Amino acid sequence: MIKRIFLIVLDSFGIGEMPDAQAYGDEGSNTLRACYKQKEFSVPNMARLGLFNIDGAECEEKASTPIGAYGRMTEMSKGKDTSTGHWEICGIVSDKPFPTYPNGFPEDIIREFEEKVGRKVICNKPYSGTKVIEDYGREHLETGALIVYTSADSVFQIAAHEDIIPIEKLYEYCRIAREILKGDHAVGRVIARPFEGEYPDFRRTPRRHDYSLVPPEATLLDELSAKGFDIIPIGKIYDIFAGKGLKEAIPTRNNAHGMELTMKALDEDFTGLCFTNLVDFDMVYGHRNDAQGYAKSLSEFDIWLGSFLEKMQKDDLLMITADHGCDPLTESTDHSREYTPLLIYGSGVKPINLGTRKSFADIGKTVADIFGIDSKIKGESFKDKISEK
Repeated sequence: MIKRIFLIVLDSFGIGEMPDAQAYGDEGSNTLRACYKQKEFSVPNMARLGLFNIDGAECEEKASTPIGAYGRMTEMSKGKDTSTGHWEICGIVSDKPFPTYPNGFPEDIIREFEEKVGRKVICNKPYSGTKVIEDYGREHLETGALIVYTSADSVFQIAAHEDIIPIEKLYEYCRIAREILKGDHAVGRVIARPFEGEYPDFRRTPRRHDYSLVPPEATLLDELSAKGFDIIPIGKIYDIFAGKGLKEAIPTRNNAHGMELTMKALDEDFTGLCFTNLVDFDMVYGHRNDAQGYAKSLSEFDIWLGSFLEKMQKDDLLMITADHGCDPLTESTDHSREYTPLLIYGSGVKPINLGTRKSFADIGKTVADIFGIDSKIKGESFKDKISEK
């Protein structure tokens, strides 16, 4: 009988292009392969769970006797962003992608935002998050104008120096933008991007905050909450779901902090789901095309994973997956349309190849099934396939 499920999302850890990758400009993308090429890459614990036994993950020799169940997840939704990926994991398949702005936001949107916050906007174009403060930070310090930018993802990002715009004021500006961006302009996320330092040595602070759209229908989190199960949302989870179905937010400073809090949850007496997002793979390495850093970070996670596996109890279940790709060796610094891995471990888990699943939502459906919930979310449960008889 499973009492606790630990679901860990390695943000952007894709394992190879999906069949429709070309439509997204991502033909040839493979985040796993890009990291595998780096000398810093070493993931023996994920390997013994079955990482290289997954269909298409052919970088390294397969484990002869994997200790976990494993599979390849297909994103059914249109898009390749964080919100879409996490929502689908929890049962929402998005038929329409969130709007993106390759030429910046329309003048009427920017004008309304400027009027409501009482400050001018500079930049308003797709930009790297670190490059934008390098290029516009000095002007921001001199004028107090807000740096608004986007990317290939559906995001409205506001960068501001914490000495110019106090953090709570920046969050207020983000909430104003979230109210403006509705209807046809309902972007997936509005993101506060605070930074500090003196020109030209600016650096982003860990007080980033995401303001997501509210999921349009019930998710796994709503169903678990309604049935009285505990949910421990670590990292960006609360923000991604706009708090829907959740009672608390547990933000993290970085991957190390997220892993620390997840390990701590193993010592807590709860019945339900610990849902962790480890964002550094995406934010710090993928988007900056830092393949060496990405590989090193995966290796650090794998070391932590070894300790986590040893500490798990008989009534615990671990699932490791991702929400999209972000190949650090392509010219693009944006997300990539890739399959994602699924690794499952627990005392009653049959080491089996789950093949290529039709939707990320199969994860949410399975979690609900394990907890005995007659779920209405989309997806197909694989509970019976992984359960030792």
